[in-house]
Amino acid sequence: MDMCGRYYVDDDTAKEIEKVIRQVNQKLRAQKAAHDTMSDGYSDMSAIRSGDIYPTAFAPVIEAGYGAGGKAAECRCRMLRWGIPGYTLKGGSGKGQVLFNARSETAMEKPTFREAVRSRRVVIPAAGFYEWNPKKEKYQFWRPDSKALFMAGCMNRYEDGDRFVILTTAANESMEPVHERMPLVLEPDEVGSWIWDDERTKSLLEKESCLLERRTDYEQMTLF
Repeated sequence: MDMCGRYYVDDDTAKEIEKVIRQVNQKLRAQKAAHDTMSDGYSDMSAIRSGDIYPTAFAPVIEAGYGAGGKAAECRCRMLRWGIPGYTLKGGSGKGQVLFNARSETAMEKPTFREAVRSRRVVIPAAGFYEWNPKKEKYQFWRPDSKALFMAGCMNRYEDGDRFVILTTAANESMEPVHERMPLVLEPDEVGSWIWDDERTKSLLEKESCLLERRTDYEQMTLF
């Protein structure tokens, strides 16, 4: 896997989701004059609970919402399951495993993710995430300038419901000492563009994630 399978949300995450959805929807209202079709988009906020999130768990994502006639109308928050089902390792092992990451560099080329990246992009909010170095030492990463970070993702539909993956990119200097990959972190003002703007998909897939703060029990806290 490209990165570890755990991130976390806290008490401030829901507030930050509300904030960014409000900002995105205000822009949509201004662009489309869709006051009569847009709701607040916060239907699942009450389901958000603080704590660690693992693959196969339900987690909040920000996605496109649609009004009457299937017309794009708003951004909204919904609880989706993390990880797409069903791959088998060589030799027939690995049954029941899930894919929870996709490489941003190749996602639009891979049959598993191509259509999802083209038309079902989502944003995964988190307070931060964890990663382990080759020595199995655990590190915690977060944005020093915000109470939440927003990770680019995409989702697909399955018999048991919609599921999402997180897109990863090459590590920047704040991540390189721990791991060669990291989540593709969007700026708050890129959230709406990632979800709605098909013309910006490729450029956002190629962007470099922001620098993060990291902390571990094994070294002094480091700020980049």
